[in-house]
Amino acid sequence: MAARGHVQDPNDRRLRPIYDYLDNGNNKMAIQQADKLLKKHKDLHCAKVLKAIGLQRTGKQDEAFTLAQEVAVLEPTDDNSLQALTILYREMHRPELVTKLYEAAVRKVPTSEEYHSHLFMAYARVGEYKKMQQAGMALYKIVPKNPYYFWSVMSLVMQAISAQDEKLSQTMFLPLAERMVEKMVKEEKIEAEAEVQLYFMILERLGKYVEALEVVQGPLGEKLTSELQSRENKCMMLYRRLERWAECNALSCKLLLKNPDDWQFYILYFDSLFYLIDQSWAPPQEGVHCVEYWGEVHASTAQAISFMEDRIATEEAKESKHLRGPYLACLELIRRLRERSCPEAQQLGEPLELMFQFFVKFGDKPCCITDLEIFLDLLTPDQHVQFINRVMEAVPLGAPGEDGVALPGDTRALQRHLCVTQLSRSLGQQHALNTEGKLGLIKELKAHYRHGLQFGKSCLKTELQFSDMYCLMAAHVYIDLWLETGDQNMLWQCLGLLEEGLSHSSSNAQFKLLLLLLYCRLGAFEPVVDLYSSLDAKHVQHDTIGYLLTRYAESLGQFAAASQSCNFSLRFFHSNQKDTSEYIIQAYKYGAFEKIPEFIAFRNRLNHSLHFAQARTERMLLDLFLEADTSSPLEESVKSMSLCPEEDDIPWDSLRDNRDLTVLVSWNPKDRQLKEEHKQHSLEDDTLWLRLRSLTLRLIGCVSALTHLPASRNSEKTTENGVAAKPSSLQSLLSQLENTLNQATQFTEKQLQHPYPFVGPVPSRLAQALSSGCCQCQLSSLQLPLHLQELETAGLDESTELQTQISNLFKSLAVQLQDMLEKCKGDLLDVKDDQSKPQQFLLENLVYFVETVCIVLWVSNYCGSVLRPLKSSLQKKKKKKKEASTVTPPVLSAYQEFSSSLQSLLNQALEHIKSQEISLTALKLGALSLEGQTQSEAEETFTKTAMDKVQSSYLRSLQEIGELLKKRADTLKSLKI
Repeated sequence: MAARGHVQDPNDRRLRPIYDYLDNGNNKMAIQQADKLLKKHKDLHCAKVLKAIGLQRTGKQDEAFTLAQEVAVLEPTDDNSLQALTILYREMHRPELVTKLYEAAVRKVPTSEEYHSHLFMAYARVGEYKKMQQAGMALYKIVPKNPYYFWSVMSLVMQAISAQDEKLSQTMFLPLAERMVEKMVKEEKIEAEAEVQLYFMILERLGKYVEALEVVQGPLGEKLTSELQSRENKCMMLYRRLERWAECNALSCKLLLKNPDDWQFYILYFDSLFYLIDQSWAPPQEGVHCVEYWGEVHASTAQAISFMEDRIATEEAKESKHLRGPYLACLELIRRLRERSCPEAQQLGEPLELMFQFFVKFGDKPCCITDLEIFLDLLTPDQHVQFINRVMEAVPLGAPGEDGVALPGDTRALQRHLCVTQLSRSLGQQHALNTEGKLGLIKELKAHYRHGLQFGKSCLKTELQFSDMYCLMAAHVYIDLWLETGDQNMLWQCLGLLEEGLSHSSSNAQFKLLLLLLYCRLGAFEPVVDLYSSLDAKHVQHDTIGYLLTRYAESLGQFAAASQSCNFSLRFFHSNQKDTSEYIIQAYKYGAFEKIPEFIAFRNRLNHSLHFAQARTERMLLDLFLEADTSSPLEESVKSMSLCPEEDDIPWDSLRDNRDLTVLVSWNPKDRQLKEEHKQHSLEDDTLWLRLRSLTLRLIGCVSALTHLPASRNSEKTTENGVAAKPSSLQSLLSQLENTLNQATQFTEKQLQHPYPFVGPVPSRLAQALSSGCCQCQLSSLQLPLHLQELETAGLDESTELQTQISNLFKSLAVQLQDMLEKCKGDLLDVKDDQSKPQQFLLENLVYFVETVCIVLWVSNYCGSVLRPLKSSLQKKKKKKKEASTVTPPVLSAYQEFSSSLQSLLNQALEHIKSQEISLTALKLGALSLEGQTQSEAEETFTKTAMDKVQSSYLRSLQEIGELLKKRADTLKSLKI
């Protein structure tokens, strides 16, 4: 409540205790204090609003809103009431009501600068750009200050950016904004850098690059001082757009002479150089008027080579603090010349020698590997071994110890040796080793890792150990062996090594991410929750890496953790709307106009995030699976979600894949790296799965609406949750689900031939879901309501063929469910030849079985609600006609048989889960898997810790799945007719 300001209100003393209670989170006392005050002062509007804030924070939203509206209709103009209402509406996520509040205040006090500026900001929160423009001009007329005028101009630019019609932007909004700024320029009223930046932005969006260049190079450009080389950077960008390569080249030369380590200028220099060469550019003749250049223009390879040699000579002349830029630029020039088959590339020297020289100078810096990795393709395959041998010679190692491993004596030597091993992996030399060679390499890497720990004894807990990367690389070699040989012990030892690494370097994100991925691949989600939490993901990371958590949580049966994971992500996405509005307001206040479109684009990017759509859909499905028809009826659960089956609120055409698929370090050679096609396949994979889940969710909504309808089900009446349960919408959704299922089957068949790299995208749940048979089974069950609607219309007397069809569907469904259960059977930890092999797919199949059972039970419940009145009606008819026939209609018999088979099926499933829990509890996993392994006692301890975590997680998953299945089994009684 700090926003209450310093207005000298006579009632301020009376209100202070309420403010204090609200500030301290004591909302009940705030409400009581407000009630006391209102008894004495009924017209004290602010007290009413403060009470409403207390009610809102205690979950009484409806009461709070009613109370707030009582004050709002009075159109208050006192500062306390207005600010309190603003806070309340923000907490209610109703920013549009703030605009009405200040519109009324401005009408009553038309000369108030404060109310006008609050109105402008209120419009900014809801994105009302036209009204913002008008409010800005109204404010400028009252108080003629430049910022207010330019608020109005920026609002015009935002109208142009958000306009659906590009032509309208280019012919109306932007030209009007340009004229408004030009008026200020002519009157010499431009005061601040922000105003020049805005003028530049308008000209740039209009494509008036020549005029923009004149602004930057003219007197107005002198105001561009907040960023280093701001004018030069803008000129460079405009030269590129105008394809004025001579100026671009000359300016980049000049900037490189000033700062020879700025990589962006090298790229611009090379781009412009080769454009000039291709155009056979020649300097203009003397006496001919030409554009003023920034300096000398290089238009030949000879000049470029000479320029690079001069830069390197300058660096070589230094005694210390060499810059990396010139050396890397030399390699970049060689690459570009080779791409163009230019023989002059040889004049710069042999890449192997240049890279060796680079290593000698910078090999003790962690950036050396990332610098050289880019240029490794300049080496021919037969130079790989030679290069590694050369750089190894430049590493000062001590004499080999008892284990035959030569170790570094200090951190600089350690970093050089580490860089060589990273280069060796990047060149594919580690992958080319046989099993024995890889085990020897792991031994060597572990020796280097443990030796290097002595250099980090004084490190803080938050700091990484100098030798951490040896540990990480050894883990990757273990993974290589596991994938190649299928030896499960390699994976257990990898987990143990990473756990050991994490014990010494508790802040190492790479250890945590790789552990997280490995545990998930093993089907153990329990340790993942703590790992992700310790990563302390901030802001947008909940989108870029949050998918690692939400992808596995539910599919591995950890429903409580899944709910928590989705909440983590959704909380970030929902707060994004509010936070971005505040950023935009701050940008207006401080004149950072160029940031406003960036904030809007960022908000849209998050709103259209694939992960956001996935987390939202999975959260709703999870809530239904856990709660619907156990703690609350299905229709109530659907209603509370405001789920409308007929509306698809996922923006399929503009979904954004914001996942960071390169977050894991691997040093893999080029042929094993993540490719663009992998990213595309992964996006298609995730989108298909999301489509399947979204359609399933909407179909569940349809079933709940059908269940909720009165007897005249075909009257298309609207149910309480606002859904018209039309057979046409059910039919349409079923048809879409069937088509998507066919697409998914075809995609999965193709995808199996092109698997992702291990450190690449995480496969979606699609392939396993199809393999388990759950998708087809859910589709079959969701088709039943359509046939039941037909039966309800026709009645039991005249529907023999339809009854047979429905009976066959019930039988087919029972068979499919039995098949699904059979695919769940087997040991989660399969012990053979003293090796334990996790079979996590059985856990996933079990989760799919439970989900399908939930859907089948909801559909069966609807079927029962249709068949009960039909059976009752038939019995009444028989009584009237005094028929003694005991023949039960086939559909009723089939339904009763199906109910019995469901009971039997659930009993089998619960018995299987119980048997798995018993066998897992009895299993001594560590003793089995570590027998015969050459591990030290410390290594064994960490490996056993990892195994215990997997075992504990499996038990937790089985327990949660079993509990949910028991809940569902209890609802079977309601199916009797």
